[in-house]
Amino acid sequence: MKTNNLIDRRSFVKMAGAAWVATLAPRVAFALERADAVFASGFMAPDGSYGVATLTEEGEIVERSLLPARAHGMAFSPACRLAVAFARRPGTYAMIFSPDGTAEPVVITSAEGRHFFGHGCFSADGRLLYATENDFSANRGMIGIYGGRQGFTKIGEFPTYGIGPHDMTLAADGRTLAIANGGIETHPDFGRTKLNLDYMEPSLTLVDAATGTLIEKHALPPSLNRLSTRHVDIGADGRVWFACQYEGARNDLPPLVGHFAKGEDLRFVDLPERTTAALANYVGAIAVNRREGLVGLTSPKGGVAVTLDAKTGAVLAQEQVADAAGVAAASHAFAFSSYGGRFEKHRSPVAWDQHIVRLAEGQADASPERALRSSQR
Repeated sequence: MKTNNLIDRRSFVKMAGAAWVATLAPRVAFALERADAVFASGFMAPDGSYGVATLTEEGEIVERSLLPARAHGMAFSPACRLAVAFARRPGTYAMIFSPDGTAEPVVITSAEGRHFFGHGCFSADGRLLYATENDFSANRGMIGIYGGRQGFTKIGEFPTYGIGPHDMTLAADGRTLAIANGGIETHPDFGRTKLNLDYMEPSLTLVDAATGTLIEKHALPPSLNRLSTRHVDIGADGRVWFACQYEGARNDLPPLVGHFAKGEDLRFVDLPERTTAALANYVGAIAVNRREGLVGLTSPKGGVAVTLDAKTGAVLAQEQVADAAGVAAASHAFAFSSYGGRFEKHRSPVAWDQHIVRLAEGQADASPERALRSSQR
């Protein structure tokens, strides 16, 4: 298992090149050499500026890039070896960058009448970027399509078949998008205010990325209409895991985590009451460790990180993590971060943002510098 994990770090170093590694401070180069994997996450610096950093599995920062505003979700494409950081809702920017810092980043802006919802993903070949967006005048969720060969300009869009889409991910078939429609109406004129809490419409949809056609829609039952479906990840068996944030009474204990596969109904995990209470009606991030069959959850409101068995839903670990933020698959199950600067056992003088992305191995058809250069033509 250790050897497989080292591929991530070695792939990253190979991608960056010896010349880039030689520019690192000795302490950072040593940390990178010892690392099993490399991750990226948005952060806020002590002076209030925002950025995105690559860091080792132990939490050592390797490289930083500035961002125009606060980031939220991130995605990485092993095919083109580019990453993207999306602005926090209702932000209007996304920055596409090479994680090793060897190429100038590309900053894109949402179209008029749209704003980003903080998440997106690349196509399987890395040539397209999909982003969850709000068509706020029509109160409908949209997926914006951005072409890498066109400088990541917008080349199309299709609906999410729901309201307030947040997170989404691409299935292993390279074609099916799993989308969490949070069901909450917002409008940039009102900032982050939630406008329809009495009649929310949360749902999860499967959409054909090639055609924009709806494959399946799973609306939550009326009794759970205040349970906003927010974040998703997919297991090795193709099962979609989703995590929720509850907009109802604080003393309610609704189910917060569930899963489904194509052709199946939604199923919620029956968590122990102590775990549900610890999550404080708010799961801020979810990740699946496909190799080990685990599901990781974090709750900044509850200050807790939870690990589940993907087959049974049983709670395998529950750890207090003050201001818990991101979670990503790691060699030892999961890496967790916090708003307080913690990444695993290491603490940096930054506030990590809500999500982490693992920069995994992949077969690239172009160097990141060449990919960005061609996107700017």
